Amino acid sequence: MSNYRKTKSSIWSGRKSDQQLYLHEKVGFVDLDQGKLNSPKSIGLLGYACGEGVKRNQGRIGSFEGPDAIRKQLAKMPNHLDLDVEFLDVGNIQCLHEDMETAQESLSEKVTHLLGNNVFPILLGGGHDIAYAHYKGIKKHLEVNKSIGIINFDAHFDLRNNTNGNNSGTPFFQIAKDCEKEGATFNYLCLGIRKDANDQVLFKTAVDLGVVYIENIHFSMNEAVNIVRVLLDFIRKVDHVYVTIDLDGFSSAYAPGVSAPSPMGFNPKIVIESLELILKSKKLISLDIAEMNPKYDIDNQTAKLGASLVHYVMHQI
Repeated sequence: MSNYRKTKSSIWSGRKSDQQLYLHEKVGFVDLDQGKLNSPKSIGLLGYACGEGVKRNQGRIGSFEGPDAIRKQLAKMPNHLDLDVEFLDVGNIQCLHEDMETAQESLSEKVTHLLGNNVFPILLGGGHDIAYAHYKGIKKHLEVNKSIGIINFDAHFDLRNNTNGNNSGTPFFQIAKDCEKEGATFNYLCLGIRKDANDQVLFKTAVDLGVVYIENIHFSMNEAVNIVRVLLDFIRKVDHVYVTIDLDGFSSAYAPGVSAPSPMGFNPKIVIESLELILKSKKLISLDIAEMNPKYDIDNQTAKLGASLVHYVMHQI
């Protein structure tokens, strides 16, 4: 049984106009198993409906429904895209029968396909295990000598050793090991890391792997000058940037609907400012939103936050 599903158009609804004023009126639907991508200016939403990685990592279950929760809020938002920009919903990869690894492989293939057809991918999760698949899809698309810099907005390093299996806490460790096998540099920047969310082993692993990070106590507008310096230094040394935003990095005041909530997280303003700088570099190749868990959301706050982040990026690229 295929784990790819085309999105139901009924998910996209909202206020109606006759001028495509809202994104639900702008969006087109493509079945990647059948439809063709032929626009030079396209943005493609791809979902990763998977909660298995979170389950394996002992987190709160419910992120399987994450992609569609974000879609429903994005659908209602205003459309400011140029007429010649295609905005496409290209469906979901689903994790079936607890087989996360097959879902990751399928997602990776779809990412490579989108990039190969000049579509800018925006992925919606789903657990943060989305990152390993996403990275592999980007890597397969690029030439061997092109470097990828990963920028992760997150409370967690997600560098857990995968000796006992892969989960939502292992993706960047897996990437680091792949880089080691290939003789490539592991370029990884984490913004928002919390000491109350990462043990000593994880901090040591980060140091051993040469990870650049800013702790959450320093990730705020009050220290914007240093954040800009760190970002620019990191972006300068890579050919392409892949951004992954873990919603559990935000304070639960903004994002209660996640697998690992905390009131000690960062706020949206510093993330938007950081994204603006990343976008200005023209090196952003792909982006995902991870750990959306509608089961625990309040008044769709987290889904709206995820949708607003997507809305911002898609109107700036």
